[in-house]
Amino acid sequence: MKINRISIGTRGSKLALWQAEWVKAELERASPGVEVRLRRIKTTGDKVLDVPLARVGGKGVFVKEIEEALLGYEADIAVHSMKDVPTEFPGGLHLTVICKRADPRDAFISKIRNSKFEIQNFKALPSGAKVGTSSLRRSCQLLNIRPDLKIEQLRGNIDTRLRKLDEGQFDAIILAAAGIKRLGLQNRITELLSFEISLPAIGQGAVGIECRIDDESINNLIKPLNHPETSICVKAERAFLKRLEGGCQVPIAAYARIVSQGSGVRSQELNSPLTHNNPPTPPLEKGGKGGFNHSLLIMDGLVGSIEGDRIIKGHVEGSPELAESHGITLAEDILSRGAKEILDEVYNRGI
Repeated sequence: MKINRISIGTRGSKLALWQAEWVKAELERASPGVEVRLRRIKTTGDKVLDVPLARVGGKGVFVKEIEEALLGYEADIAVHSMKDVPTEFPGGLHLTVICKRADPRDAFISKIRNSKFEIQNFKALPSGAKVGTSSLRRSCQLLNIRPDLKIEQLRGNIDTRLRKLDEGQFDAIILAAAGIKRLGLQNRITELLSFEISLPAIGQGAVGIECRIDDESINNLIKPLNHPETSICVKAERAFLKRLEGGCQVPIAAYARIVSQGSGVRSQELNSPLTHNNPPTPPLEKGGKGGFNHSLLIMDGLVGSIEGDRIIKGHVEGSPELAESHGITLAEDILSRGAKEILDEVYNRGI
């Protein structure tokens, strides 16, 4: 059946709209003549801003209402930040596309005075500095390195968070680098944090497209936007999260990337059409049946206590074709070394 019109369900923040507009442009480019409209939907996570994100309502606080619009045929597809998407979907829906990933790192941002950053990098934070973040994942890793820091809750869209920093409510804040770059605010990034300091959230930097399983025409229309390497890596990370039975607001982190063995090329590091000013990445050599010859999936993951006094890290390597199995293996390794006890403590606190 020929499609003449498609509706995208999206949150109404600047970043969410940027992502939805990007998908809109790609669909219109790939399918001339198709009219694409955006439907803004306010989610629970957008409505409740005076409560720590981990206590707002469990899994799916930024997607539930959008999924309801899909099931009610009020939208045809939903565009999400992958780090907000639960590992379980309502009956009748699935995640069929994961677009090429942007910079997955966290960004350290300090105030600017006289055209200079007041604090030059994370290591330069003074003792007792106030750092704003809504993420237990970030706070546990930062406190593990710097237990003297005062981590305080920071909610709201990117503009709101930057304003609170500039008003002096914080000495520094931590945001996802991908969102900052997508909105053209790269100049606000003081330092891109290494994975040794802050391992990313599951799916951070990637955009996913959800739709109804039985809508064959829509599935075929959006399929070209899927990026195989990113999809493989994010599926590995999500398998890790699912095995841990964690949500997007729990102190769990993981990052997977595909390395072309022999050349050292890392396909999932920092190169993406959703990221500005990055050099092109040489393509990986694809094997039969969608596989990748001479390629290796490398994945790091961790679980941490809320206070940051305990962090259990793990590492796994293997064939990209077994990505989800590697994610499960990594989760089971970390669970066997004490992560279950840490997660039980987190959930017992009502988080």
